[in-house]
Formats: sequence, C-alpha cells, structure tokens
Amino acid sequence: MRKFPSPLAGLTPLLSHLVLLIGAAFILLPFFWMVLTSIRSPSEIFSVSFWPIPREFYGWENYGEAFGMVPLLRFMLNGVIVCLGILVVQLLVAVPAAYALAKLPFAGRRLLFALVVGALCVPMQVLALPLFMGLAEFNLLNTYFAMMLPFFLSVFAIFLFRQTFKSYPDEIIQAARLDGFTELEICWRLVAPSALPAISAFAVFSLVAHWNDLYWPMIVVSDTKLAPPPLGMLFFTNAEAGSNYGALMAGATVLTAPLVVAFLFARRQFIQGITMTGVK
Repeated sequence: MRKFPSPLAGLTPLLSHLVLLIGAAFILLPFFWMVLTSIRSPSEIFSVSFWPIPREFYGWENYGEAFGMVPLLRFMLNGVIVCLGILVVQLLVAVPAAYALAKLPFAGRRLLFALVVGALCVPMQVLALPLFMGLAEFNLLNTYFAMMLPFFLSVFAIFLFRQTFKSYPDEIIQAARLDGFTELEICWRLVAPSALPAISAFAVFSLVAHWNDLYWPMIVVSDTKLAPPPLGMLFFTNAEAGSNYGALMAGATVLTAPLVVAFLFARRQFIQGITMTGVK
C-alpha cells in the first residue's frame, strides 16, 4: 500500500526553526537593548523603540563618561587575572584527579567518585562564612588570592573530565606503561590532549562563571583597584547614583564584550566537548 507523505511533514523544520528564532530573540533582546541604550541620548533612553539607529548618536559621550568615571580597563584586567588564575589551578587539580578516577584501579574509587558527585550539590554560600573567617585570620582579604581560593577545586571539572577519560582506550595506556611512561606522563601527554574539546568546554564554563561572579568578590574585596567586572559595575552605579543610564550601559557593554568574543572563538570546541561527555 502506497504511503503518502503527511502535509505537515514539510512544516516541521519550519516550526522548529521558528521556535529557535523566538527563543534566540528573547535571549538576545537584553543585550540588544543594552547596546542600543549605550549609544542613545538621555532623552531617548526611555522611549520604547527598537529602531537600531538613534535620532541622536550619543555613543562617544556615553562611552567616554563610562571610562572617565571608573577604571573599566582595570576592572577587566582584574577579571582576566582572577579568571585565568582560577582556570589554571582548576585544570592542574582536576585533570590528574579525573584520570585517577577513570583509569587507575584503587580501593575506594567508587566512594571518592560518589563524594565528587555529592559535592556538586553543595552551594558556595555554605562555605562562605568559614572561608571568610580563615582569610580574615591570615590577613588575606582584599587580595587576588582571596577571590580565587574557593574555586581552585572544581568538582564539576573532575566529573566532566572523568566522563571523557573513561572513553580513552585502555590498550594505549597499557602500551605507554610498557614503554616506560609514568602515570603523570600518560595523563598529561596522552589522555589530556585527547580531551581538548571537553577542556575547552569547561574553560568556557569557568571563565563565564567567574567573570560574572559578584557574590564572593563583594564579600572579600572592598578596594576598587581589585574589583572584578561585576563588582566594578556595582561601584560604577554607586558613583553614578543610577542617573546616567547611557554611561552605565556603555560600561556594561565594554565588560560583557570579552565574554562574547571568547565564546565565539571557542564555540565549536564548546559544543563538541559537551556532546562528547554527554552533559546536557
């Protein structure tokens, strides 16, 4: 019996793309409005218009005032130092730990992995008070180290890399051991390079999370010179008293741009890393 194609079969791809376009529009709308506000004059900011060309281009004034009121470049430099410092230590700790959990047979391996999974459920706020008291006791508040310390150990990275390393062929590891490779050499020279997409995906997660983190820096930092981007914007709003929204949105645009650029460069590795590990 001959089957005729459903008349709705051709509409399915169109409906899927329509839903994706609507979702993308809702996600991008705040960013579009932020950039649009940063180039508008004060008289146009509260006008409900999505037309991208303002009647009076006020970008030079808004961006100039944003850079003049607070040290935006210093905030960005602080964010780079903190995010890269955290990421480097996270990788140095998480990669060997994940390799051990994935490929080294030892007593208690399953228990340790269960503890790693359980630690994913512990929020940062639970550890904030004891960490703050310890840093204050050693006079380490208002330092880069204070902002980075709670995030040096990433249980999410250990979990993500362990899922990736489990798929690495055991035969290659056995051959490397016969050739005289140490476990650290196998980890860093063989297994880790094969997991570069997963490492890239985690790097995006880590950089975005800590670039946007306001909770912990607001607790341990009170010096404007050490403020990362979110805390810097808080200082900016205090300086501006919430009146000059054009300059405020200009500052927000400048501090958001590095994340967008970094993600655009790493998007392929990010998507590949997520699909390889099965993390959704």
